[in-house]
Amino acid sequence: MSLRHPSAISLAALTTAAALCAVAVAVPAQAAGGATPGLNRAALREAIALRPDDGAAGVVAEVHRDGETWRGTSGDTVTGKPLSTRAHFRIGSISKPMEAVILLQLSAEGRVDLDQSVQRYLPGLLPEDRFKEPITVRQLLNHTSGLPQDLEGAPAASQDEEIDGRFDSPGFDQIIEQTLRPEGRPGPGPRFSPGTRQEYNSFGYRVAGKLIETLTGHSFHDEVTRRVLKPLGMRDTTTSLPGRAAPVPRPYLPGYLPRSSGLLVDVNEQGGLPSSMTSTTADLDRFITGLFSGRLLRPAQQAELFTVPRGTDGKPLPYADSSNCNQGPAKGTACYSVGLMSFPLPDGTLLWGKTGSDIGYKSGVFATPDLNRRAVYAAGTSSAADRAPAIAQRLALAAFTG
Repeated sequence: MSLRHPSAISLAALTTAAALCAVAVAVPAQAAGGATPGLNRAALREAIALRPDDGAAGVVAEVHRDGETWRGTSGDTVTGKPLSTRAHFRIGSISKPMEAVILLQLSAEGRVDLDQSVQRYLPGLLPEDRFKEPITVRQLLNHTSGLPQDLEGAPAASQDEEIDGRFDSPGFDQIIEQTLRPEGRPGPGPRFSPGTRQEYNSFGYRVAGKLIETLTGHSFHDEVTRRVLKPLGMRDTTTSLPGRAAPVPRPYLPGYLPRSSGLLVDVNEQGGLPSSMTSTTADLDRFITGLFSGRLLRPAQQAELFTVPRGTDGKPLPYADSSNCNQGPAKGTACYSVGLMSFPLPDGTLLWGKTGSDIGYKSGVFATPDLNRRAVYAAGTSSAADRAPAIAQRLALAAFTG
């Protein structure tokens, strides 16, 4: 079994992809006094125009700015078929903020203390001979736990193995056991002392998923549906069902990966973790809007979304390496909060949101805290190589700086 894309890259590396023959639909809204706000539609159309080395098969995007809405899609460059602005796609790690919301709600309800240890809530989960220091629930959520990465130390899967293994549907327990107590090789230990630095860590969210199910006695599917999807009216967002692979609902954004033979495979049908989801740009905009406007969290918990971890000196913690948190004046220091990622624009504006990556898909949702500027985008790939940075930068600049 192979877990897909366990580490995050910067916004510029994961946000979106583009496609040939871009088609855009602008939906203008009148501002106060009758003036029409100025989304740069030509720049947005150009941003999602495929270039030869983009490695993308299609893209769908939605941008909101100053009361104006723009939606753009491309054609499927593999089949030549058009794409719908309502296309569904796999969202990858954009589910992490939803996991964080559930634990923040449980914290507000007095059912979990974010500063208590994982070892207290899930005794025996972490091998005591290797994980001697307590790891708090908050450290799971803000990527300062020092835990190993998913399946750390396992041989890398080939491209063909990744394609063939996409139907696997492991539970949280299975991933945790295969990471911490692998067969045939020593189990990994901490990557650093908890709370001393930040490093994006998907495995911490597998443990968080297990914690949600333990505290509530319900599946992640049930909790995220009751606490996030239904309250926000996210009717086009679905979660994986245990032990069952499923295609992306139609209309869908295709994602392709090449076999070693060169044959392109549409990988939209997949299994996935309990937290794996499919969604649309409209639903992810509902999520970021509802989240930032306080519909899901009380004020104390809401503040966690926009707070990066700091050391005893009051300064943001250092980031563990150069693979992320490498933008703007705070380069090299923590850029993740509980569930979200911050990203500075050239004009100094700070965006908050999350990127996601599944086999064949890359996506992102970002907004300013006042929700005046928002963007959601997803790309279906046509290459095994991650060639998104230039495309992502084009779209981010067009969407947020005009």
